[in-house]
Amino acid sequence: MSQIDPFHHHPNLRPLITPRAESFFADFHAEKVRAMLRERGLDEDWISPDAEREADRARVMAGRMDRDLWVFGYGSLMWDPAVRFAEVRRAWVPGVARRFILCDTKGARGTEDMPGLMAALDKGDGCHGLVFRLATEDLEAETYSLWARERIGQAYHAEFLRAETAFGEVEALAFMANHEADNIRPDLTHEQQVTMLAKGTGFLGSSLAYVENLAEHLDTLRIEDAEVMRLLTEARARAGA
Repeated sequence: MSQIDPFHHHPNLRPLITPRAESFFADFHAEKVRAMLRERGLDEDWISPDAEREADRARVMAGRMDRDLWVFGYGSLMWDPAVRFAEVRRAWVPGVARRFILCDTKGARGTEDMPGLMAALDKGDGCHGLVFRLATEDLEAETYSLWARERIGQAYHAEFLRAETAFGEVEALAFMANHEADNIRPDLTHEQQVTMLAKGTGFLGSSLAYVENLAEHLDTLRIEDAEVMRLLTEARARAGA
């Protein structure tokens, strides 16, 4: 039987999602990040120990490695999932929201001198995004990659959430904001958010490029997010000032 095209529900997403082989995150692991940080003279003490990260993966995925896994993307996972997936669908997850509260001072999209900003998933009124289906036979390798990326530090914790799609409801793995982490900053003012998005940059690129990519994907999916567009407009203006 021929393999089903992963993009058969949303062919317009194909040119917008980075192929796994071309992704910076395809071979992402803690030592790679440590090397980049050392090269730039940045602190690496915030990186979670490998054993701690693997123990968390084992706990969260216990009893779930024998069936396909859905993963919810609301930010960079939408355009650069860096995992081998069998299907992608547009999804709505109730009870959560995309919020710009992940303050980056570690070097990825910002530094201590000029922090960057990215979105995190937090409690809220609901969030549109994408869900990716990972085939059972790929779970060991691909969940390892997901944890290496999303649990590199303490900013997120893993939860399973109900995701609604046009083809039925699924249970999806999501990485939620960990309010005990010092880089989750729900106290940021709007002005601080705009400045961080306009000025923050690091080895993953600029915070402005991050919000531009997010806005492009939301537009392609015809998802309205007034806060994203407001932040993008004001950050572009400030970056050019």
